[in-house]
Amino acid sequence: MKREGSPFKGMMTVALKEAADHMTSARMHLIMVLVLLSAIGAVYGAISHIRDTTAEDPYLFLKLFTVAQQPLPSFASFLGFLLPLVAIALGFDAINGEYGRRTMSRLLAQPIYRDALLFGKFLGALTVIAIALLTLWLLMTGLGILFLGLPPSGPEIVRSIAYLAATLVYAGVWLALAMAFSTLTRSAATAALTALSLWLVLSLFWGMIAPLIADLVSPADPYNPMSVLTNFHVQQAIARISPQTLYGEVASMLLDPSSRSVGPLFMSQLQGAIIGAPLPTLQSLILIWPQIAGLVAAMVVLFTLAYVAFQRQEVRA
Repeated sequence: MKREGSPFKGMMTVALKEAADHMTSARMHLIMVLVLLSAIGAVYGAISHIRDTTAEDPYLFLKLFTVAQQPLPSFASFLGFLLPLVAIALGFDAINGEYGRRTMSRLLAQPIYRDALLFGKFLGALTVIAIALLTLWLLMTGLGILFLGLPPSGPEIVRSIAYLAATLVYAGVWLALAMAFSTLTRSAATAALTALSLWLVLSLFWGMIAPLIADLVSPADPYNPMSVLTNFHVQQAIARISPQTLYGEVASMLLDPSSRSVGPLFMSQLQGAIIGAPLPTLQSLILIWPQIAGLVAAMVVLFTLAYVAFQRQEVRA
């Protein structure tokens, strides 16, 4: 039967309703309090550490994201570790929760298609994450101006906004993953445990697994420099299967203007370059464009998996 009207009719209504539900839920409040306290602790430690830095550094403000003071990690490290938890918490029961509450048939009885329902749930959760990230960014900017006494420069604002956008895409990957498991499994607990298990493997253990796989695929001969280089490239390619690896490379290039490569750098490539000189923002964006494209592709693939599975499901009253 041919569908009539736009398949996205009612999508914004669903998205706003989902965003309102998330913003008023106790689960979201507890998670955001945890993230907020962690971020404030990281920023306070960074400010205490860089107060002695001279104001001649043109990118002093960006150090708020990367400088860490033991035992706290940097703000960028906190986001890379905790943001997937926020995304998984918002998406693990997006679809199977409706089945569990027996409200899916009532939702689809309304004049909306499944397309609008799934896209609306995804956009609603992503909107909440975007609001939380924007709030954290404004909080960091305010604290930096207050304690450092210096406003951010134009290039610093551009780099921090690009980092904010890349962080939102990174969160979208884990949100799409959680929604995919929510669609494939009828139990919210199973979806949550599966998503968290995959997050633990890709975030904590993948850095140890990648060298082992690389040694099996392309063993390194210590007497053959090309063999060692090939092994490193294979290890790097395997490590980039993890979204956290891609996000870490994006963050390092955007927040550290002195970085010139996300891979091995040879002396022949540094001819004519001023060592330690900051790289232009556009050049940094060009270098990390493959990583950003990889994160976007992962989000699209995972959401497509959820979309196809949801379209094939039978909904009964």
